[in-house]
Amino acid sequence: MSETLVVNEIYLSLQGESTFAGLPCIFVRLTACNLRCSYCDTAYAFTEGAKQGMAEMLAEIRTLAASYSQTVGGHKMPLIELTGGEPLLQPNSLPLMKTLCDEGFTVLIETSGAHDISKIDSRVRRIMDLKCPSSGEVLRNRRENLRYLKNSDEIKFVIGTEQDYEWAKQQIVEHKLDAICPLLFSWVQPLTPEQQDKALKKVPAGQTPITRLQLVERIIADALPVRFQLQMHKIIWSPDQRGV
Repeated sequence: MSETLVVNEIYLSLQGESTFAGLPCIFVRLTACNLRCSYCDTAYAFTEGAKQGMAEMLAEIRTLAASYSQTVGGHKMPLIELTGGEPLLQPNSLPLMKTLCDEGFTVLIETSGAHDISKIDSRVRRIMDLKCPSSGEVLRNRRENLRYLKNSDEIKFVIGTEQDYEWAKQQIVEHKLDAICPLLFSWVQPLTPEQQDKALKKVPAGQTPITRLQLVERIIADALPVRFQLQMHKIIWSPDQRGV
């Protein structure tokens, strides 16, 4: 197999989500995704990108990380996150993550939950979606992945409707998800006109939108064992700005 990947962008920024929010992070955004979630804000990564050799990518990552010598909470800075698109569509994402772990980096992957996570190096922190009904992709959830999650991984629910909230609450109880790993509730921030790609699924009929405030109030009222999160990078920069 040729040691290349199709890369949309590589950049240094702050981690905007997850339990690592606020920490410096190098993002490796890979091209392509086979889902078309209604709220996707990175549709440009469906097709935009260029082939890059593994050695070239590693050199770029090392250059971006060179000015850091600190650790935070036992984690070497900066973090490295593979995102997309869907990183697991490219088999060479696996050896890339392994190499980065071997070099002492804390490596994260954001994945849709529609692909097998069992082959990912055990040192990688997997941030895995469970797609809610309003995404239009709820049937793509790969339930077998739940058995491979460990306590250092994270499950993310992206919630835009009351139906999403009730569905997510049911999944937590039914699968005892809070006993597995941290759970993230992320509110669907409306897409900007530039982000509204025609390929995205429509929110299924009959769904009732939920506001950010309503979501927080429901979490508190139901005493859910979850972490509410904002997309921090969208507060700091323009919501549709790339490379941040």
